[in-house]
Amino acid sequence: MFSLVPRGLVSGLCKSSKHSLGQKPLIEALNLLNDDSKRCYGVVGDILSPSQVLGIDHLRDPRLNKGLAFTLEERQALGIHGLQPARFKSQEEQLELCRISIERYQEDLNKYLYLTELHDRNEKLFFRLLSENIEDLMPIVYTPTVGLACQKFGLIYRRPRGLFITINDIGHVFDVLKNWPEPNVKAIVVTDGERILGLGDLGACGMGIPVGKLALYTALAGIKPHECLPIVLDVGTNNQALLEDPLYVGLRQKRVTGKLYDDFVDEFMEGVVKRYGQNTLIQFEDFGNHNAFRLLKKYRYNYCTFNDDIQGTASVAVSGLMACKRITGKKFADNTICFLGAGGACLGIADLAVRAMVLEGISIEDARKKIWMFDIDGLLANERPEGNLEGHKKYYAKDHAPSKDFAALVNEIKPSILIGASATFGAFTPDILQAMGKFNDRPVIFALSNPTDKAECTAEQAYINTEGRCIFASGSPFPPVEINGQTFKPGQGNNAYIFPGVALGILTSGIHHISEDVFLMASETVADCVTEDDLKNGRIYPPLGEIQEVSIQIAVKILEYAYKERIATVYPKPKDLRRYVEELQYNYNYEPSLPNLWPWPKAPYIKTKCMEPTKLKA
Repeated sequence: MFSLVPRGLVSGLCKSSKHSLGQKPLIEALNLLNDDSKRCYGVVGDILSPSQVLGIDHLRDPRLNKGLAFTLEERQALGIHGLQPARFKSQEEQLELCRISIERYQEDLNKYLYLTELHDRNEKLFFRLLSENIEDLMPIVYTPTVGLACQKFGLIYRRPRGLFITINDIGHVFDVLKNWPEPNVKAIVVTDGERILGLGDLGACGMGIPVGKLALYTALAGIKPHECLPIVLDVGTNNQALLEDPLYVGLRQKRVTGKLYDDFVDEFMEGVVKRYGQNTLIQFEDFGNHNAFRLLKKYRYNYCTFNDDIQGTASVAVSGLMACKRITGKKFADNTICFLGAGGACLGIADLAVRAMVLEGISIEDARKKIWMFDIDGLLANERPEGNLEGHKKYYAKDHAPSKDFAALVNEIKPSILIGASATFGAFTPDILQAMGKFNDRPVIFALSNPTDKAECTAEQAYINTEGRCIFASGSPFPPVEINGQTFKPGQGNNAYIFPGVALGILTSGIHHISEDVFLMASETVADCVTEDDLKNGRIYPPLGEIQEVSIQIAVKILEYAYKERIATVYPKPKDLRRYVEELQYNYNYEPSLPNLWPWPKAPYIKTKCMEPTKLKA
């Protein structure tokens, strides 16, 4: 529900910083806050109580603002008549103007800034524009442009759109969480900024990632924006250039690690549950590899949480591989998979691929033997001198001579699937790509690193060096490629196919803990949405414009699974699961700004008695 929230505390109560706030100024401040004529309120939630909102707030608050779409009756009744020009514009007319405005910008960062400003002033218009133009605008609000926005965050920062909780707030994390005005947050995306896309440690500038992810929660899955909260855990940065940058907005100190860091994250998780409840979904995003798996393992059975870099990336990659089976005719277990990179993304993909192979009937040991991994220290080999086989890496280490020659390894093991998430541009060289074409009739090549300039190869390089026979997917978008008169539309293995639908399914079912089965179901659903025409055009993912439908289907699958396994906490079970999901989704369209009016029936005539004055005794 909407509730009253003071937009700011009284300033200037204490003129001198040398003195603490005394009792008299404090009483005066409370009196000011209790004076309705002097208070200015914001709104929260999505149920409006008209008596609690001033007319001018309908122009000031992005949730209520409709621009020139306010009718004459609304303008007069709300007291905003004359504050706008006389023209009336429908939401459709406003959308067309927004499209024209976006196209006039030449640089993607300027388009990002335009959309940010639109989000700040008119929420429904922003989300409707984004939801109806996914293919054009998702690369702006998400990868690859969001990476540039994070790099320029100190320059483009205008107003808060999330919480910054610093290591200096340890012991008071809950107090910071209380400062967020929304009482009904259901989904949080949190980062500590240590590994933003393939750009490395950006510290507090990583806020662009949670903001972008949650914008897609709403645009692609209809999760209500007031239920979403982006958070940065600012523990410092080891990026020296940022520490010396006068525009940097975060803590100017090296990253805190060890027990203090763990205690801080523990306090954050506990604070979220205390503030918003056990069912609050917490999505971890762009944490360093040394923390990502560790924190997922630590929290996954105690909180409603997942790591998108590990599980979301794994799910979208495996969905692509499932679609590939319809082209290659091979089962999962028939493939040899070679990874360049052994971070959270690659290990997550490997683990989920192993799970898929096991479901086909082979043992987990045999499944792991079919996966080869190569990281910064070379092949994951038991005898390599560098070691560094901690965590899940040890499952894929081979009894093989140590090697630092990736091309030689590819030629030796002759993989049918090549996957890169190494943030190393050009790592899939022409020689490696040509070798993949020699080993396989239809080689599968996934260059998943983001943003585009970190991809292991371009779509054009992949198609040219395999004579157009490869099945290609990337993390960021690449344009169509034409070879010998045939046009290939490269698939984008974007996590946006997965995490919005997964989040929608979790929130609508009330699942407490998220198993790998949820992500495997999401993979299968996305793969099932790929049509034969998509496959003929080289696509192994549905068009981006269909993600909203994919998200609903994922959510329905998760609901079916949750009720079957008795892990749903929303009861009674809805009779029509799809309708239940759709009824809970955000409405992108303008709604009437005036309260509903309704007549009462005419009262029956009843003759009343004459009123006689009451005589008071002396």
